[in-house]
Amino acid sequence: RYAQPLLLGGCAPGPHRCPAPWRSLGQPASLRSAVMRVVSGEFRGRRLVAPVGSTTRPTTDQAREAVFNSLSSMDVLDGAVVVDLFAGSGALGIEALSRGAAHCTFVERDRAALQAIRDNLAALRAGDRALVVAADAVGWVRSRGCVSADVVFADPPYEFDGWVELLAGLRAPIVVAETGRQLVCPAGWVALRTRRYGRTHIAILQPEGT
Repeated sequence: RYAQPLLLGGCAPGPHRCPAPWRSLGQPASLRSAVMRVVSGEFRGRRLVAPVGSTTRPTTDQAREAVFNSLSSMDVLDGAVVVDLFAGSGALGIEALSRGAAHCTFVERDRAALQAIRDNLAALRAGDRALVVAADAVGWVRSRGCVSADVVFADPPYEFDGWVELLAGLRAPIVVAETGRQLVCPAGWVALRTRRYGRTHIAILQPEGT
């Protein structure tokens, strides 16, 4: 039913108290972290850390909960192989693991965000169900020729305009796209569901004819 696991290799600033090694008043603001939580599932309520700064943008708890409620109602998470592109803190992929996904590949190029993903996975003891890849998401997809998974999350910066190339390299029945404006689906894709949360637009996409 599901693809084989891949074998290759965001939070608002605030006065939160964060666990070591992130909590350090002597660090630059970009290296400190904020705290967010897993919404539901196996890791419900567990804290996640994410570097504060302009290089990552977290999905709000409200948006994450709505997205995953939709995916759960579609019955696509249990045992699924997932890819989290532009992963940031890894919150989307970790939420998928919490709700029953079998494996998640996290793709991120920012060093502080990569450390946050690794620390979050270690804290949850979920590292055996994950692969963390240090790479540019579009370049990684391009280098593989085609990425196969059951669910792909793509949460790039708001100014990202490479959706045609990115989606052309994905072979997945479900892609969750998070954008700063309403996404015009490239040829070959249709939007099953769309929703706006403040500045954030979320679309659940499916290949046309599926």
